[in-house]
Amino acid sequence: MRTPIIAGNWKMYKTRDEALQFIYAVSEQLPSSHLVESVICAPSFVLRCLVKRQGENLRIGAQNMHFEDSGAFTGEISAPMLKSIGVEYVVIGHSERRAMFNETDEAINKKLLTAFRHKITPILCIGESLAEREQDLTKAVLLRQLNADLVNITPQNAKKVVIAYEPIWAIGTGKTATVAQAEEACAFIRQTIASLYNQEVADAIRIQYGGSVKVSNIHELMGQENIDGALIGGASLVADDFLTLVKAAL
Repeated sequence: MRTPIIAGNWKMYKTRDEALQFIYAVSEQLPSSHLVESVICAPSFVLRCLVKRQGENLRIGAQNMHFEDSGAFTGEISAPMLKSIGVEYVVIGHSERRAMFNETDEAINKKLLTAFRHKITPILCIGESLAEREQDLTKAVLLRQLNADLVNITPQNAKKVVIAYEPIWAIGTGKTATVAQAEEACAFIRQTIASLYNQEVADAIRIQYGGSVKVSNIHELMGQENIDGALIGGASLVADDFLTLVKAAL
C-alpha cells in the first residue's frame, strides 16, 4: 500500500504572520501521517518557524535548493541548511524553476543526488507544455525527463522519490487535465519507472498530480489507480481548503 501524499506549494505567497496563522489553523486537524502525508512547501525565510510549529502530522518542505553543500552562490540555500532546521522535503524541478530560472535536467539530477545524500525526500516535478501536448509529445517529454533526472539514483532511493506530474499548461491557468489524461500520464510514469528499474520500485514510488487541483476535483483524481496524491498551488493557501484536500486522500 502506498501512503498518499498531499503537498502544498505556497510559491511566493504568505508573510510570516500569515504562514503561522495557517499552521495554527491546520496542525491539530490533520489526519494521521500513517494514513496520509501532509506537507507544506513554504518560502525559505519562514521554514524554521513552521518546522517548530508543524505538529505531529504535518511536515515542512522547501521549494528549491542548490546541489552544492556550500559556496559562493548568492541567494541560494543548501541541503545542509535545510536539514539543520528540520526540513524533510524539497520540491525539485518545478516547471517555474525550469522555465524562469533555466534549470536543466543535469542540475535537477544533481539536486536529487544531494537530497538523498542528506536524507531529504525530493518531490520531483515533470510535465509537458501545451505545445508538446498538442503535438502528442507528452510521453516523449516525460520519458526524456525521467531518464535524465534519475541518472545514478539507486533503486532503493528511487522508491523514495515522490514524482509530481504537472502538465505546464495546467499550472495556475485554471485548466486541469481531465482525470483520464492525468491517470494516463501517471500510469505511463509508473511504467517508465518499471523499465528503468523494476516492478518493485514502480509499485513503491508515489506519483502526484499537480495543476489547478482544487476541492472540486480532488476526490475524482484521488480515485485513480496510479495517482497517489497531489502537489497543490493556490488551493493550498487557504487552511480549510488544504484540510479538505488532505482528507480527500484518506
